[in-house]
Amino acid sequence: MSEEAAATQVCPTCGAATTPTGHLCRPFKPVNPYVCEYCGAETDDPRHMCYPQVEHLSYQCTHCGRLAAKAEALCHPKRIAGA
Repeated sequence: MSEEAAATQVCPTCGAATTPTGHLCRPFKPVNPYVCEYCGAETDDPRHMCYPQVEHLSYQCTHCGRLAAKAEALCHPKRIAGA
């Protein structure tokens, strides 16, 4: 699936295009727990942040200041210098 096809939703908080799972600005709580790709923990917290994930933080939202390992998790991502 292309990024354009995935970005079909609009965030009601910031107005940015997002995927059906939302982004950190306004995440949608998953129906079923998922396994974190960084630490392997099962969680249903869309803002789950574990130590292995913290080591991969490379983006900051210029709108709200949240940090993320992937740009698609933020509404206005900017790569952190040196990350």
